[in-house]
Amino acid sequence: MTRGRAQDPDVCGVTAAVAVIDGKWKTGLLWLLESGPCRPGELRRQMPGISEKVMTQALREMETDGLVHREVYDTLPLKTEYSLTAFGRELSEVLAPLSDWGHRRLEKLAAGRSAAS
Repeated sequence: MTRGRAQDPDVCGVTAAVAVIDGKWKTGLLWLLESGPCRPGELRRQMPGISEKVMTQALREMETDGLVHREVYDTLPLKTEYSLTAFGRELSEVLAPLSDWGHRRLEKLAAGRSAAS
């Protein structure tokens, strides 16, 4: 899905919402930032497998979409923190029921595999 679909007024609302969180890492970053502001190094440690470049790109896209706030502190060394905006927290709350549904689906799949064994 292209990022432009997130701003296209002629798509359904679900498509516009999914375009904002599309990608391998954005939902995980959103989930981690729910617990409060994090520095980039903290986020990388909690998300093994994500490169610094990809994480920065995802966070910048989320910042552009109004989900994440990036705060740079004028100290030496420079300190950067990412946090959810009110809009990002709202999205997180909206995604909670979807997350619950996903967990129920995984449990159902696991039960099906157990019954087949």
